[in-house]
Amino acid sequence: MASSAPSARELPRSACPIANALDLLGDRWTLLVIRDLIFVGKRRFGELLSSPEGIPTNILSDRLRRLEEGGVVEKVPYQLRPARYEYQLTAKGRDLLPVLRALIAWAARHLPGVAIPPPEVLERFEENLRRLAAAEGEGGAPTPNPHPPAPSPVPTHPPAPGEGEKDSRI
Repeated sequence: MASSAPSARELPRSACPIANALDLLGDRWTLLVIRDLIFVGKRRFGELLSSPEGIPTNILSDRLRRLEEGGVVEKVPYQLRPARYEYQLTAKGRDLLPVLRALIAWAARHLPGVAIPPPEVLERFEENLRRLAAAEGEGGAPTPNPHPPAPSPVPTHPPAPGEGEKDSRI
């Protein structure tokens, strides 16, 4: 079955930034793969496959390929014989952190029973992102951290009256 998302070489179906972002990221699995790369520090196919949501192998292969074509991840060899690869976020992929943070905050406000990452996990992740960005800025290849940090704390309370009620047009 062919993927419905356009490859990186196809023309976009519209000029709308939301439509184009959803063409790459808008299915039930892709942001979970990104989540595991960012927050959990998973890098290898088997690690990504072991996530509790149970992504099927064929779908994981397809999503990783699409993310690689879209410049969100890069496939890096970690073993030559037999050839084995791990997936690392590119700068474009790391730029999705605020999107995931916003989804966490939205879910905390509007979906009862969701788990919120503890602040120390989020802080540790942010430190790792800074370290990776600094290594790339110095021309060095980033080295995976076995204990990936996370983003800044996410609010778990509803906005104050009037907060978030500003003009919602894009």
